Amino acid sequence: MSRLPPAILLMGPTASGKSAVALDLARRFPVEIVSVDSAQVFRDMNIGTAKPDAGTLARFPHHLIDLLTPEERYSAARFRNDALDAMARIARSGKVPLLVGGTMLYFKALLEGLVDLPGARPDIRAEIDALAGREGWPTVHAELAKADPATAARLKTTDAQRIQRALEVYRASGRPLSALLAESGRQPPPYAFLAIGLAPSDRARLHARIARRFDAMLAAGLEDEVARLRKIYRLNPGMPSMRCVGYRQIWEAQDGLAPYAEMRDRGIYATRQLAKRQITWMTNTLKPEIFDCFSPALAAILAPKIAAHID
Repeated sequence: MSRLPPAILLMGPTASGKSAVALDLARRFPVEIVSVDSAQVFRDMNIGTAKPDAGTLARFPHHLIDLLTPEERYSAARFRNDALDAMARIARSGKVPLLVGGTMLYFKALLEGLVDLPGARPDIRAEIDALAGREGWPTVHAELAKADPATAARLKTTDAQRIQRALEVYRASGRPLSALLAESGRQPPPYAFLAIGLAPSDRARLHARIARRFDAMLAAGLEDEVARLRKIYRLNPGMPSMRCVGYRQIWEAQDGLAPYAEMRDRGIYATRQLAKRQITWMTNTLKPEIFDCFSPALAAILAPKIAAHID
């Protein structure tokens, strides 16, 4: 049997330095970068997504960024299809796919495949949104708990997007999302994967880096970017693009839904919570080989392992 073509997964929480490591590796090895980021798929969302600048993209092309407008929706299923297409093109060109990002659900979808869930049902979503509007998302969460206790148990009452989708699946199919997911079989793609995870040896140090990065985004004009997006596109705060960390907190401050003076702290706190979830997903579900994201010359530490994998 011929050897499977190599591919590399580089995952980690926000602000763990994934992009810098990926670019360093791209200078050393014949790899092409595939973004695994549910926010970088949106065009014109550059500052708050930490998207590479034009010069970097010209030198090191990235796949799966700027795919759609902020008015549209992206999914793990579409990511898997898009990623496999990109990986096939990269492999045919004689290079190695380097998949880099922090959207752990996308990594899981790529590695395991996805169950065939019911498609979007706008009529059902409208009913759920109406219920939430009348009685609040905790009430919708309680309804989900009766139909699908396993899924409800892992969702916070404020996680509107996932609560809505889980209840939509139940109403459309008559079966709990948790049961459908349990029946999904693993569908590993035809690659030999090297999975590398970046994790902080010091959470406080990561939190400080998150605060500095959010301040840098504000200084670079993130508030103006949100205002400009709202003028260019027909957006609302419930859209996936505007639920991204940073964008959501700025939208709420701009609309007076939250105190403007608290906007920075709320954005930093939300980013810290995101990082916590990413680390949990990575270590408990994906289980890559973990490296300290604060190690000096991290790319140099990873280089021998990558060289052996792609040889």
